[in-house]
Amino acid sequence: MTEEEANAICDKIRQVAYALHVYLGVGYLEKVYENGLAHRLTKAGMKVETQVPIQVADEDGYVLGDYIADLVVEGIIVELKAVSNLLPAHVAQILNYLKAMNREHGLLINFGSEKFQCKKVIRNL
Repeated sequence: MTEEEANAICDKIRQVAYALHVYLGVGYLEKVYENGLAHRLTKAGMKVETQVPIQVADEDGYVLGDYIADLVVEGIIVELKAVSNLLPAHVAQILNYLKAMNREHGLLINFGSEKFQCKKVIRNL
Protein backbone atom coordinates (compact mmCIF):
# COMPACT_ATOMS: atom_id res chain seq x y z
CA MET A 1 0.00 0.00 0.00
CA THR A 2 1.37 3.41 -0.92
CA GLU A 3 1.57 6.29 1.53
CA GLU A 4 -1.14 8.13 -0.40
CA GLU A 5 -3.49 5.12 -0.25
CA ALA A 6 -2.87 4.70 3.47
CA ASN A 7 -3.50 8.41 4.09
CA ALA A 8 -6.79 8.28 2.14
CA ILE A 9 -7.99 5.25 4.10
CA CYS A 10 -6.96 6.81 7.42
CA ASP A 11 -8.74 10.06 6.50
CA LYS A 12 -11.96 8.16 5.74
CA ILE A 13 -11.77 6.17 8.99
CA ARG A 14 -11.10 9.39 10.92
CA GLN A 15 -14.12 11.13 9.35
CA VAL A 16 -16.46 8.25 10.10
CA ALA A 17 -15.11 7.91 13.66
CA TYR A 18 -15.56 11.63 14.27
CA ALA A 19 -19.18 11.49 13.09
CA LEU A 20 -19.80 8.53 15.41
CA HIS A 21 -18.18 10.43 18.30
CA VAL A 22 -20.44 13.42 17.67
CA TYR A 23 -23.51 11.18 17.49
CA LEU A 24 -22.85 8.99 20.54
CA GLY A 25 -20.83 11.31 22.75
CA VAL A 26 -18.81 9.89 25.63
CA GLY A 27 -19.71 7.35 28.29
CA TYR A 28 -20.25 4.09 26.45
CA LEU A 29 -18.08 1.01 26.69
CA GLU A 30 -15.40 0.57 24.04
CA LYS A 31 -17.39 -2.30 22.45
CA VAL A 32 -20.27 0.05 21.59
CA TYR A 33 -17.91 2.35 19.70
CA GLU A 34 -16.24 -0.64 18.03
CA ASN A 35 -19.58 -1.99 16.81
CA GLY A 36 -20.70 1.46 15.68
CA LEU A 37 -17.49 2.20 13.79
CA ALA A 38 -17.43 -1.22 12.13
CA HIS A 39 -21.06 -0.78 11.08
CA ARG A 40 -20.57 2.70 9.65
CA LEU A 41 -17.35 1.81 7.83
CA THR A 42 -19.00 -1.26 6.30
CA LYS A 43 -21.93 0.89 5.18
CA ALA A 44 -19.38 3.23 3.58
CA GLY A 45 -18.13 0.30 1.47
CA MET A 46 -14.91 -0.39 3.34
CA LYS A 47 -13.58 -3.86 4.13
CA VAL A 48 -13.71 -4.20 7.93
CA GLU A 49 -12.48 -7.08 10.08
CA THR A 50 -13.32 -7.07 13.79
CA GLN A 51 -11.55 -8.75 16.69
CA VAL A 52 -8.59 -9.82 14.55
CA PRO A 53 -6.28 -12.31 16.30
CA ILE A 54 -2.61 -11.40 16.59
CA GLN A 55 0.10 -13.86 17.53
CA VAL A 56 3.34 -12.58 19.01
CA ALA A 57 6.14 -14.99 18.17
CA ASP A 58 9.77 -15.36 19.06
CA GLU A 59 12.36 -15.23 16.26
CA ASP A 60 12.13 -19.02 15.86
CA GLY A 61 8.34 -18.87 15.45
CA TYR A 62 7.45 -20.04 18.97
CA VAL A 63 4.20 -18.30 19.96
CA LEU A 64 4.74 -16.13 23.02
CA GLY A 65 1.21 -14.76 23.33
CA ASP A 66 -2.03 -13.84 21.66
CA TYR A 67 -3.71 -10.46 21.35
CA ILE A 68 -6.72 -9.14 19.50
CA ALA A 69 -6.83 -6.02 17.33
CA ASP A 70 -10.14 -4.18 17.56
CA LEU A 71 -10.43 -3.53 13.82
CA VAL A 72 -8.46 -3.93 10.63
CA VAL A 73 -9.87 -1.66 7.94
CA GLU A 74 -8.51 -2.01 4.41
CA GLY A 75 -5.21 -3.18 5.94
CA ILE A 76 -5.01 -0.40 8.56
CA ILE A 77 -4.96 -1.55 12.20
CA VAL A 78 -7.43 0.47 14.26
CA GLU A 79 -7.19 0.35 18.05
CA LEU A 80 -10.06 1.91 19.97
CA LYS A 81 -10.13 3.31 23.47
CA ALA A 82 -12.83 4.79 25.69
CA VAL A 83 -10.63 6.54 28.23
CA SER A 84 -10.34 10.12 29.50
CA ASN A 85 -7.01 10.62 27.73
CA LEU A 86 -4.63 8.64 25.54
CA LEU A 87 -1.42 7.52 27.20
CA PRO A 88 2.01 6.52 25.86
CA ALA A 89 1.11 2.90 26.75
CA HIS A 90 -1.76 3.05 24.23
CA VAL A 91 0.64 4.15 21.50
CA ALA A 92 3.05 1.36 22.49
CA GLN A 93 0.19 -1.14 22.24
CA ILE A 94 -0.66 -0.26 18.64
CA LEU A 95 3.04 -0.13 17.69
CA ASN A 96 3.38 -3.67 19.04
CA TYR A 97 0.33 -4.76 17.04
CA LEU A 98 1.85 -3.25 13.90
CA LYS A 99 5.10 -5.10 14.53
CA ALA A 100 3.40 -8.43 15.29
CA MET A 101 1.25 -8.17 12.14
CA ASN A 102 4.08 -6.74 10.02
CA ARG A 103 2.03 -3.68 9.13
CA GLU A 104 3.10 -0.09 8.70
CA HIS A 105 -0.02 2.02 9.40
CA GLY A 106 -2.40 2.19 12.31
CA LEU A 107 -4.89 4.51 13.95
CA LEU A 108 -5.45 4.97 17.66
CA ILE A 109 -8.91 6.44 18.31
CA ASN A 110 -10.26 7.51 21.69
CA PHE A 111 -14.01 7.90 22.16
CA GLY A 112 -13.81 8.53 25.91
CA SER A 113 -12.78 12.18 25.82
CA GLU A 114 -15.07 15.15 25.16
CA LYS A 115 -12.53 16.21 22.51
CA PHE A 116 -12.19 13.67 19.70
CA GLN A 117 -8.74 12.05 19.77
CA CYS A 118 -7.31 10.23 16.76
CA LYS A 119 -3.61 9.53 16.34
CA LYS A 120 -2.02 8.05 13.25
CA VAL A 121 0.79 5.66 14.12
CA ILE A 122 3.43 4.63 11.59
CA ARG A 123 5.95 1.86 12.05
CA ASN A 124 8.86 1.98 9.64
CA LEU A 125 9.34 -1.44 8.12
